[in-house]
Amino acid sequence: MQNKLYEPSNVFSTSHVRSLSLPGPSCRVSRTPFQPVAGVQQPARPSAAARGSHASAPSPHGCHSNAKDTGPVTSSTRREVLKLVSIAGLMLSLPAAPVGGLAGAPAHATTEAGPNAIAGAAVASVAAAPAPGSLLERIDLAPDLNISRVVKGCWQLSGGHRGERQSDRTSGQAAVEDFGKFAAAGITTFDAADHYGPAEVLIGRYLAANPDRRPPNTQVLTKYCVFSRKDMAGINQQAVTQAVNLSRSRLGVDRVDLMQYYWGDYDVKRYVDGALYLSELASAGLIGHVGMTNFDVPRMEAMTRAGVRITSNQLQYSLLDLRPENGMAKFCAANGIAMLAYGVLAGGFLSDRYLGVPATKVNVDTYSKGKYAGVINAVGGWEWFQSLLKVLAGVARKHGTSISNVATRWVLDRPGVAAVILGARNVDHVPEHVQLFSFRLDEQDMA
Repeated sequence: MQNKLYEPSNVFSTSHVRSLSLPGPSCRVSRTPFQPVAGVQQPARPSAAARGSHASAPSPHGCHSNAKDTGPVTSSTRREVLKLVSIAGLMLSLPAAPVGGLAGAPAHATTEAGPNAIAGAAVASVAAAPAPGSLLERIDLAPDLNISRVVKGCWQLSGGHRGERQSDRTSGQAAVEDFGKFAAAGITTFDAADHYGPAEVLIGRYLAANPDRRPPNTQVLTKYCVFSRKDMAGINQQAVTQAVNLSRSRLGVDRVDLMQYYWGDYDVKRYVDGALYLSELASAGLIGHVGMTNFDVPRMEAMTRAGVRITSNQLQYSLLDLRPENGMAKFCAANGIAMLAYGVLAGGFLSDRYLGVPATKVNVDTYSKGKYAGVINAVGGWEWFQSLLKVLAGVARKHGTSISNVATRWVLDRPGVAAVILGARNVDHVPEHVQLFSFRLDEQDMA
């Protein structure tokens, strides 16, 4: 079975699309599925000490994607994004332009009973409920893992995301204190990784200073990422156990709630072995559940058939990136796997802040902005993006909310999406995150 989710065959023609040119540093994108913005400089990499012991590895969320998993994606042109938005129900009128068509049929979903079938049915049937005293919804990712449907993303704590100095709270005690402010609003789930610089350590400091917020009152999702071909070829139980124990030590927890697994190169075909080693650690109680990060359907299908119980797959999903609907969503639904969506706001570009702003006035001053400027470039360029923002602004006015909330609500309402991961440099947007659950996109929006 050939997967069409992230393969190079699943591309659209963008030869007619103008390049987006934004001032400021771009993301390090040596193997990114979207091309970097032309003509801009890369930000200085943080020091090794700031990035942590695994920091030499590129981030699967920021500046690296598995070449076989994502391929050289050149995302949709105007008609395809129109199709994407109309599926969600947002009525969009954009200038006509030549387009390429969607290549390939969706991959089939596994239907035979597997290790995910029974437990996954429970996840799929859970109705999201608000947290006590808060509008913010929660959902059972697993029978013993209840998470907030907005997850605080901690890639922003890895360095390279400081942005404007006056609003930067991405390091030190300020970052630790902000965890408590998110939790007070009902956002009690944090997403980190072994190579997000000091992110795990900062979460550990927060938990140590607030014993009443230790798990299960806080839910920690982190990642075990295998980047180098040497580490992939030599993967064994000892190496996996050491990585998990390092995360446990940094976090100061006996058990990691969800360990999300990333594999750098599918040509090294030991990814199933790594997943099985993680499953053994779950049975031993060192981790609660095994999740995936940016895996495609064939690899997840192989793991499922080998007996791995996959709880979730974290992947990019937004109004600008509909690739999960090319087979992944169907596979996950058939196998009881939840989807955790990142890139929902395209590094903050899907917001009121950029409505009506010319490209020359946009400062690409963080890694995430550099990455998602490239996404906008691939989709249709800044002028086209402004057309999308205008439509979203109209829907936002109707519901008394923001462009960001409309874009996020759209993803939250996609079938199979358990939660969205919203990266945060500070707590400025926490009230807006809570407001996400005060409205719904209605039938008129969906017309």
